[in-house]
Amino acid sequence: ILPFVSVNQILLLLLVLTVCAILYNKVHQVPSALKNETVDLESPEEMEEEIPVVICAAAGRMGAAVAAISSIYSNTEANVLFYIVGLKTTIPHIRKWIENSKLKEIKFKVVEFNPMVLKGKIRQDASRPELLQPLNFVRFYLPLLIQKHEKVIYLDDDIIVQGDIQELYDTKLAPGHAAAFSDDCDLPSTHEMVRSVGMQNTYMGFLDYRKQAIRDLGISPSTCSFNPGVIVANMTEWKHQRITKQLEKWMQRNVEENLYSSTLGGGVATSPMLIVFHGKYSTINPMWHIRHLGWSPDTRYSEHFLQEAKLLHWNGRYKPWDYPSVHTDLWESWFIPDPSGKFKLTRPDS
Repeated sequence: ILPFVSVNQILLLLLVLTVCAILYNKVHQVPSALKNETVDLESPEEMEEEIPVVICAAAGRMGAAVAAISSIYSNTEANVLFYIVGLKTTIPHIRKWIENSKLKEIKFKVVEFNPMVLKGKIRQDASRPELLQPLNFVRFYLPLLIQKHEKVIYLDDDIIVQGDIQELYDTKLAPGHAAAFSDDCDLPSTHEMVRSVGMQNTYMGFLDYRKQAIRDLGISPSTCSFNPGVIVANMTEWKHQRITKQLEKWMQRNVEENLYSSTLGGGVATSPMLIVFHGKYSTINPMWHIRHLGWSPDTRYSEHFLQEAKLLHWNGRYKPWDYPSVHTDLWESWFIPDPSGKFKLTRPDS
C-alpha cells in the first residue's frame, strides 16, 4: 500500500508543479501582439501632432520666407511641417536655399500654386501692384493646397516668430468658426502707432461704402477690421462653409463693381475676407500678431514691448530686407544668406 500512496503523492505533486508552471507563464509571458506593438511603437516625436505652417516664397522677397521659417524652427520643439508655396519659376530657388543652409533639417513640402485659378478675379488698377501678386491669394485656397490636416496655420512672409508656434496652434476656435484672426483694435499698445501714421483699422478703410452692394451687407463702417496675415484655420469648417467659393464670389464682384481697392486702407486680399468672415471668426492672442512695423520708416515701437511680442509683422511698404525700414535688427537676426547670392539685403551702406 505504501508504494501506491507514494506514487499518487508524486503524481499529485507533478500535477501541481505543472499547473503552477502554466500559470506562471500565463502571468509573465508577453503576448505576441503586445510584442509587435512594442517593436512598432513610434518615437515620441513621430507620435506628436504635426503642426502645418503655410508660408509663401515669392520672387524678389524669398529671403522673407527664409527668415520666417528660421525664426519658427529655432523657437520650438514642436513637430512642425512647413508647406512652402511658390510659383513654378521660384520653387527651384527656395528648395536649393533650404537644402544648402542650416534649414536643411526642417520638415517641409514645396507646393506649386497655379495662378490660373485667379483669372478674371483681380482688378489690375491697384496703386500697390505687389498686392496683386498671385501668392497674396494663397490664403483663399488653403484646403486645395493642404489635404490631410484638420487645423492649419497660415503666415505672411514678412513676419518673424519669437514665441513657440505650438502656442499659436493651440488657439481655440469656437464651434462653427473656420478661422481665427487678430482684431485691429485688440491691443491698446498699438493704438498710438495706428493714429500716428493715419492708418485705418475699421471696415471703412477697406470697403467703399458709396457702393450699394457694400451698404446692403449691413456692416457698420466703424466695425473693427482684422488682419489676415496670421490665420489659424479649421479646414473642415472652411470646406463645409465653402469659404473659398464665397471669397471668389466677392473677388469677381469687385472686378465688376469696384467695391474695394488697395488705394483704400488695405490690400485687395483683405477686403473679401472682411466680408466673408464678418462676425464669424475667433480671435488670436494679440501678442501673437504685433503688426504695422512696415507702415512707416520713422515710427517705432518700444524695444521692451517688442521683446514681449510672440510674432512681429512688417505689413506695409517698408520691409525689413529693404531700406528704409524699422526694427531691422530683430528681423535680420533670423535671416540666412542666400547660398546662390541672388537675394541680397538692401542696406544704407550696400
